[in-house]
Amino acid sequence: MNQKIFLQTMITLASASLGLVAALAWNEAIKAIIKEVLHTSESITGLLTYAILATVIAVVVVMMLGRAAARVGGEAAIAREAEG
Repeated sequence: MNQKIFLQTMITLASASLGLVAALAWNEAIKAIIKEVLHTSESITGLLTYAILATVIAVVVVMMLGRAAARVGGEAAIAREAEG
């Protein structure tokens, strides 16, 4: 196995894992904030507000990451065979 590919895969997996942990932490924080601001518990309004807010945040973050990748000349670490 190519060591470069192995290392890139491990970095990708570790990054995804840590990203999931951070996302779950933010999930709880945002739910608590909405609960506090709207004075609701698990109501439909609170859940919809949370879902909309989470979606907007996700879209903004993905757009920012895409722009950052384009600025640095982002290129896939591993090219697919058909593209090569």
